Amino acid sequence: MAATPNFQETSPALRPLPKLIFASRWLQLPLYLGLIVAQGVYVWRFLLELLHLVEAAFGSDAALASLIKSIGYTGGEGTGLNETIIMLVVLGLIDVVMISNLLIMVIVGGYETFVSRMRLESHPDQPEWLSHVNASVLKVKLATAIIGISSIHLLKTFINAENYSEKVLLWQTLIHLTFLASALAIAGADRLMPHTKRQLDH
Repeated sequence: MAATPNFQETSPALRPLPKLIFASRWLQLPLYLGLIVAQGVYVWRFLLELLHLVEAAFGSDAALASLIKSIGYTGGEGTGLNETIIMLVVLGLIDVVMISNLLIMVIVGGYETFVSRMRLESHPDQPEWLSHVNASVLKVKLATAIIGISSIHLLKTFINAENYSEKVLLWQTLIHLTFLASALAIAGADRLMPHTKRQLDH
């Protein structure tokens, strides 16, 4: 039975300049590490807002004032913790979670695609999307995540619409529609690319 060829033995050695250019991908490592730090900041912010929500539910005026200030709500001073404030705070927490998911996709997917393989094939916690991730798939997933984040922001604005001008509401809606159109265009281009490749092959 013939021995399986070793990749390191069969692959030609890179010349110095291509080797240097290829190794430059590791310059992205500090960027991904920085995003991990940003993820930690979001976790801290999430826990702080959650703590203020729990304290406000138990009657803390200081926590309630902090929540009202953070969500930009002006209709609830002196009225206690009402349903609108709770909804805006919870939407803010969901927004943090969705941004955190976006960070994970960029960190894990970007590192796997552009820096080095993580070799998580046998790991039980490997994300399902990571098994077929590439630059094109990553773009579509990031665009979809951005639409979700934009939707949360737009919903928060509509719930608190009395504190915004019509111009702000209009621009936020137009920006959200622009994100939606961009994501559809990216997804459409991604679907057309394999068909184009097959036609060129024939």
